[in-house]
Amino acid sequence: QTALAEHLQMAWLTPAMDGLFREGASERRRFLDRLVFAFDPSHAGRVTRYEKLLRERAKLLKDAAEAGRPPDATWLDSLEAGMTETAVAIAAGRLTLVERLNRVAATDLEPFPAADISLDGQPEAWLAAGAPSGVVEDRLAKALAAGRQADAQAGGAGLGPHRTDLTAEHRLKSMPANLCSTGEQKALLIAITLAHGRLVTAETGQAPILLLDEVAAHLDEARRQALFERLAAHQAQVWMTGTDANIFKDLGSAATRITITGGMAQKDA
Repeated sequence: QTALAEHLQMAWLTPAMDGLFREGASERRRFLDRLVFAFDPSHAGRVTRYEKLLRERAKLLKDAAEAGRPPDATWLDSLEAGMTETAVAIAAGRLTLVERLNRVAATDLEPFPAADISLDGQPEAWLAAGAPSGVVEDRLAKALAAGRQADAQAGGAGLGPHRTDLTAEHRLKSMPANLCSTGEQKALLIAITLAHGRLVTAETGQAPILLLDEVAAHLDEARRQALFERLAAHQAQVWMTGTDANIFKDLGSAATRITITGGMAQKDA
């Protein structure tokens, strides 16, 4: 995956993501990390490494607690050192992406509502306040050391990028995304994806491939037409799926149509 990302970027929306702003924070973190990954392919590896270290620390603490003995301090210190270093790199990548994306979201995305996104997490808050990465690492290390006993009982860790949440607000209405209507939430998600595609194109010189599953199905006519116009100007492939062919009639000859029936794909004439 990382090697592939050195050559092309992809972004996607699926019906399962329509409830992104209503679901748990883990789904939003995964969405956020995919956005970061388009600019920094190494980000995925850092997230994987951090999660592995987090699991190893949790197991070490749990096993020691169940055995009624102190955990191996040397090994624990080593795990936490790796966690803090990786955590700050993850938080910095996420924070940078959010700052850049908000600037692009300020540009014309009508009729899709501009979304102001932010991060609700302690490492990001420390970095955003101007603390150097080394200072943030020290703070995280102290928090992990202080939380060992509680973490042995609860599992995981009480502080770190695995606790960070992505929040969004409808800019025009100054309303949190989770309080917006279902249609507005979908429009906000499309706006974020369009802004991200514009940012990737501007900063890398290569537009991302877009995979859009049933995205146009529940849009009103004005937004559907606006989406098609923006996608027609996109500088890379766009794949769209839908169960109603009439949804795509306004695309005319600008699109290649493939009908899938009984597991067989056939290009329409």
